[in-house]
Amino acid sequence: MPLFKNGAFVDDPWQTLADDVAVPADRAVIVSKARYLAERDDLSGRNAPLGLLLQPGEELEAVEADIPRFAVIALAFPKFNDGRSYSVARLLRERHGFAGELRATGNILRDQVNFLHRCGFDALEVTHTGTIAALEKGAITFVHRHYQPAAIDAAEVAPPAGRPRLRVTPGEA
Repeated sequence: MPLFKNGAFVDDPWQTLADDVAVPADRAVIVSKARYLAERDDLSGRNAPLGLLLQPGEELEAVEADIPRFAVIALAFPKFNDGRSYSVARLLRERHGFAGELRATGNILRDQVNFLHRCGFDALEVTHTGTIAALEKGAITFVHRHYQPAAIDAAEVAPPAGRPRLRVTPGEA
């Protein structure tokens, strides 16, 4: 799948492994939560970067203490109408202070891109061809003025005079 990050499609240095595939010692890999829990000691002892893949409905409880260990956490969107990963993203950024790459992966529609960004996602691994085409053409405009708090609010600039509740994120033209 193409990886969209920092406004462009980039080569993905990560390999997402199926649970039955051997873990290469020298490659950055993303593993499922079930595999991580089953092989926690072996995976934690690796020198290469480690990532975690969470499916919708999977809780953070069993891996909370290990969150700083992951360089990337990928949250799956198998269907565009399943929004549970938005909540997990906010929890990772706000409650757990996760500062690594937060990746949305799967069937992401172009209308979701701004919401994903506001929840703290900074990389998109997209399967939907229409969204891929829109991102390639630059047809998705990011919204930089909003009233609702977001996971990215820490990067906000001061609100305009007379509008104390308005939030403005960097990048506004």
